[in-house]
Amino acid sequence: MAKPKKRYVCQACGSVATRWQGQCADCAEWNTLVEDAANVVTTFAKKHNLQGGGRRISFVGLDDEVALPARMQTGIAEFDRAIGGGLVPGSATLIGGDPGIGKSTLLLQVAARLAGSGKRSIYISGEEAADQVRLRARRLGLGDAPLKLAAATSVRDILTTLSEEEEAPDFLVIDSIQTMHSDMIEGAPGTVSQVRASAHELVRFAKEKGSALILVGHVTKDGNIAGPRVLEHMVDTVLGFEGERSHQYRILRAVKNRFGGTDEIGVFAMEGKGLSEVANPSALFLTERSEEVSGTVVFPALEGTRPVLVELQALTVRLASGATPRRSAVGWDSSRLAMLLAVLEARCGVSFASTEVYLNVAGGYRLSDPAADLAVAAALVSALSERPIPGGTVILGEVALSGEVRPVAHGALRLKAAAKLGFESAWSPKMSDAPAGLQAAYFERLGQLVDRILGR
Repeated sequence: MAKPKKRYVCQACGSVATRWQGQCADCAEWNTLVEDAANVVTTFAKKHNLQGGGRRISFVGLDDEVALPARMQTGIAEFDRAIGGGLVPGSATLIGGDPGIGKSTLLLQVAARLAGSGKRSIYISGEEAADQVRLRARRLGLGDAPLKLAAATSVRDILTTLSEEEEAPDFLVIDSIQTMHSDMIEGAPGTVSQVRASAHELVRFAKEKGSALILVGHVTKDGNIAGPRVLEHMVDTVLGFEGERSHQYRILRAVKNRFGGTDEIGVFAMEGKGLSEVANPSALFLTERSEEVSGTVVFPALEGTRPVLVELQALTVRLASGATPRRSAVGWDSSRLAMLLAVLEARCGVSFASTEVYLNVAGGYRLSDPAADLAVAAALVSALSERPIPGGTVILGEVALSGEVRPVAHGALRLKAAAKLGFESAWSPKMSDAPAGLQAAYFERLGQLVDRILGR
């Protein structure tokens, strides 16, 4: 009998190598090759003709009437907003996030809400015992919910049990997919082959039975969902649960959604009774502004269709001649900060050459919107000149390398949300649909904003 050949599978991309090496040749990741039993593949010398012997498929036209899927409302508005309006029966969702961020807590709350509304909800944990999940539910005040719990890691046992039930579950949670094991594939739980095979069987069950399936996935140190990238292609929706342990807020963001958009977010706050919804996210990212302070500016960010007002804080420290100034940005791109400093010096005559610059987005919020350029520039000039921005003012606009202030997307929507929160004036590029009741000051070039702040 021929000795079986060894093979090594990359846990990041799924590529196969005949010998172990420190770095994967395909994805360039280090220490990801793990020995795996080689599958027995039968090869044939001649090619098979695939043009016969199959089952005929039917075609449909683009103009055929198709009923829209009926969504299940979970009762948690922020969760429903992030996934596109509710859970779709027969859909598969993958949610990832850092350890301890609150994935299990959120899904336990969702499952309990659905169970309380009459839906058949099942929560299967591969990392915790059923008693541990039950204790967490009691701590969250969900001990009376008619939710079925189980602790299992065998995919065969899980699917056999679910198939023997009188009715298929409406909502099924698998926590987590890295702990699942299929006896059809050799290898330890968490390997590429096991994760792929286990997810395939669970997704197929959900599609056949019309169950809304949610898989919990571990993340790597870089924040990416662990395992092969093919796992993200197998599911309908990929959600990322973001946040810092030192901050109260959590953001549920859709990275992929076949049944909705990927531009909506759900905002939660971690409290003693679990995750609570935040209907007004701006309250988390705006500090108490009892008095005007130089270097602080309010910017109306946009997450999907929801405006979120955040506070930008800048600090400048003058150094002695000869010292190398430091530039530090938290929650903002450092390269874009360097670009704005260069534009301020080259186009507006404001020099930061002998000044240390520190920029922070309050509340731990992370900005990647170019519409914040004008607000960042205003915060930097205000901190350098020690002239505070007038209270009740929001600033937005994109700054070009020429010093031109360009319009931003959904500017009227941002200003309308600021007006609802009590802001009275706005500094922005010229727009024709500015909301009524808000005093707007329009700027075409960055130098006009600098003159306004410095009182020239």
